[in-house]
Amino acid sequence: MRLKSALRKMTLSAMFLALGLVLPFLTGQIPQIGSMLLPMHVPVFLCGLICGFPYGALIGFVMPLLRSALFSVPVFFPTATAMAFELMAYGFFSGLFYGLWRKQGLLAVYLSLISSMLLGRGIWGLSSLSSFPRQGMFLLSRPSLPGLSSRRFPESFCSLSSSRRSFLPSTRRVSSVSEGRRRHEGGRRVAG
Repeated sequence: MRLKSALRKMTLSAMFLALGLVLPFLTGQIPQIGSMLLPMHVPVFLCGLICGFPYGALIGFVMPLLRSALFSVPVFFPTATAMAFELMAYGFFSGLFYGLWRKQGLLAVYLSLISSMLLGRGIWGLSSLSSFPRQGMFLLSRPSLPGLSSRRFPESFCSLSSSRRSFLPSTRRVSSVSEGRRRHEGGRRVAG
């Protein structure tokens, strides 16, 4: 009986692995839909819930690495390696928490999915922080103040430094610091 159960779990895990390799092709043509649905994540969650945490963690770790080796999407380093740790956490924690809370019925599914998503995102952040040492996590690369994005930073800096009366960035576009200096000096050339 145990051998039958182990064989069943291995077969289902192989099916979830194949599903995780093929499913991104359906959403790959439209990147906005693929980034919302996250097609590689769903089979890992299902594998953790149905087969248990050891199978979910193994399939979650292998899936992005195998997909990167076979199809070169996602890029092996740093994206696929960070995803490998994230999906491993998804499969591990969804299976572990569902096994602990199984008696609560449908509530156990929701609780295990939500908690594994939070923990998996945290592990993804840590692994991407170690993989992208110069860029940092994705939250650190986003602009924190409106209007001071990397595209508008020179404009904001020029308008703040050239105007003593205004503390807000101007809406006009300044292409370079020297052009902003020329506008400030009234069109006269400044000797360099």
